[in-house]
Amino acid sequence: MDKPQIILHVQKSLNYTIFDAKWIPCSAKFVTLGNYARGSGALQIYEVSHGDLKLIKEAEKSKAFKCGTFGASSLQQRYLATGDFDGKMAIWNLEALEAPVYSVKGHKEIINCIDGVGGLGIGEGAPEIVTGSRDGSVKVWDPRQKNDPVATMEPGEGETKRDCWTVAFGNAYTPHERCVCAGYDNGDIKLFDLKTMSLRWETNVKNGVCDLEFDRKDINMNKLVATTLESKFHVYDTRTQHPTKGFACLTEKAHKSTVWAVKHLPQNRDIFMTCGGNGTVNLWKYNYPVSRVAKDSDEVEMGVPGTVQLVQNTVLSTQPISSFDWSPDKEGLSVCTSFDQMLRVCIVTKLKTLG
Repeated sequence: MDKPQIILHVQKSLNYTIFDAKWIPCSAKFVTLGNYARGSGALQIYEVSHGDLKLIKEAEKSKAFKCGTFGASSLQQRYLATGDFDGKMAIWNLEALEAPVYSVKGHKEIINCIDGVGGLGIGEGAPEIVTGSRDGSVKVWDPRQKNDPVATMEPGEGETKRDCWTVAFGNAYTPHERCVCAGYDNGDIKLFDLKTMSLRWETNVKNGVCDLEFDRKDINMNKLVATTLESKFHVYDTRTQHPTKGFACLTEKAHKSTVWAVKHLPQNRDIFMTCGGNGTVNLWKYNYPVSRVAKDSDEVEMGVPGTVQLVQNTVLSTQPISSFDWSPDKEGLSVCTSFDQMLRVCIVTKLKTLG
């Protein structure tokens, strides 16, 4: 019992399909996003208090919500950016949910995924939001500019458009450096450098990419985890890029089903949770190799992958775990959602023992 345990703290059944849940920074509250059977959007705010979940506020909107992020907001405002089924990106003041403080019809089809950077006192540079859509495009928005994205990555004339399932910011360690990684339904992963506005790296992992996350957004790129259909995830060491081989990669099988999501522990970038289509959550620790860099036969530097160790796992649901979020403020506190319309708050103990 000296290793971390995953404890179900409280669970609640809701009357809509939940797609995403995010902790509100500097609080014991989180927001849930989803859709009612009638097709409208659900946005609810819950507070964890005395071992129970209290509904603080809720709003129903005309279109279903798919995803949300606080990543581009200041800690003072804590505005939530959302993507909906109609291709609209909106930013909400949670104190006044009548109308968004910003909204743009960003995509022709559903926004599957969203991420934010430059807010919450983390990292450098402007506040930006990235959205990925079924229409095949990935767009970067600056909330201070109305209507037009500051960058658009989309298929060229005559190219097949792929459904973008996941987006992630990274490399935001100076005011000028920043990249966006996008994963698609055909297994493509593309890394766009926003400073040079160019495609920096791409690969294909043969299965649809469900989720992508850098271990930290606000440092020189270190590690990137990609989760996929067919029960695999891939960990890329993004510190060293070889001109032809790209990034060193470790591939692991997990959950015996689709790996829906990955989230790194905010207090330790080498610990992360993956969520499975079979209703399980797995806690992993990444171990670095003795040396992260080797030289090929031409004396060119290339990365060396590390290993992962499964620290703990537990079954939470009979349905896929659709989203997971660690509390940025209380180590080990987490919220997850699943397709049985259940909301669960879990506590992972003894994380300090992992070093």
